[in-house]
Amino acid sequence: MTESADWIKDWNEIADTVLSAILFYFLIVILVRVFGKRSTAQLNNFDWIINITVGSLAASGILLKSVPAVRAAAAILTIMVLQFVLTWLVIRVGAISRMVKASPTLLFHKGEYLQDTMRRARISREEICSALREHGLAEADANWVILETNGQMTVIPKQDIDLPQAGALDNVERPERLR
Repeated sequence: MTESADWIKDWNEIADTVLSAILFYFLIVILVRVFGKRSTAQLNNFDWIINITVGSLAASGILLKSVPAVRAAAAILTIMVLQFVLTWLVIRVGAISRMVKASPTLLFHKGEYLQDTMRRARISREEICSALREHGLAEADANWVILETNGQMTVIPKQDIDLPQAGALDNVERPERLR
């Protein structure tokens, strides 16, 4: 009856897991530092997918015998370099930017719920009401509600300004009649 519990089969494997976890911890900390704040800032859909991918690769390198830690580390480095290059291109090449980045979307305009854009964005009236309440506003107190590229909703309080004069909203996707 000297059998160890199932969860302790081989101390060498446990030591390997600990060492791999340490390697990936420092690798990710260094890569985030080198590649900048964007990798941990409020995430848009693309950045979120990249972070999930990096997490999955790190977990594979830490826990799976079939994935050597060096291969997983190389894959993480490759993903981070690709993200850096793509974001660099997005800033400089409009066509790539339009292909990769989502546009902010106008969901609510001066008391009117924009049903077509809400349907395309898969946002309900209740979610917009929740954003209004979060900002302490009623429908009558808000000019616009915008779905941002990171999934957050921005609420702009009532002001005596028309949409075409609101320069910060120039890149916001909206119905043709509101251009």
